[in-house]
Amino acid sequence: MARRTEVADAAIATLAREGMRGLTHRAVDRTAGLPEGSTSYYFRTRNALLKAVVERLAEVDAAEIPALPNGDLDAFADAAARLVHAWLTIGRDRQLARYELTLEATRRPELREVLVTAGAKVRGMVADRLGAAGVAEPDSRAADFVALVDGLVFDQIAGAGDRELTPARLRAVLRALLAAIGGMASDPDRL
Repeated sequence: MARRTEVADAAIATLAREGMRGLTHRAVDRTAGLPEGSTSYYFRTRNALLKAVVERLAEVDAAEIPALPNGDLDAFADAAARLVHAWLTIGRDRQLARYELTLEATRRPELREVLVTAGAKVRGMVADRLGAAGVAEPDSRAADFVALVDGLVFDQIAGAGDRELTPARLRAVLRALLAAIGGMASDPDRL
């Protein structure tokens, strides 16, 4: 793993654990087990470090999205349910970091620009899969799907929800969501 990637991953873990206030170059050095000053060598400013975190999150997302199949919305819903469940469990730190950055981006236009670009790439990949499955207006529907999934994830990560999204429950919710956005026949027996 390249050192810049290692530092970005440590920054994600630090951000998830400590929040925006706790994200310092020294804290990232400690998380990564690197000598003091290592993070600032690779990312001189806080803005550079934040940008690196957004780019790393987008890179990991872009690597995961191809696991969502083309052409079959049932298979897409099943794979999406597995992916979202992984985000809620083993990928929880990434989601916490993403939400921290999303809020910070409301005050930092330069960070918002990077976040919007990264999000557009993910929505584009989802749109490709929805389009291949015959969903009308795949770009618009992908934006809806991603936003609604993001809401489900946030609800679970923030602890606002009163139910656990098990893999089976996620599969049912995502199938219903795909039916609602025009991609699947709504069959209550399948949910």
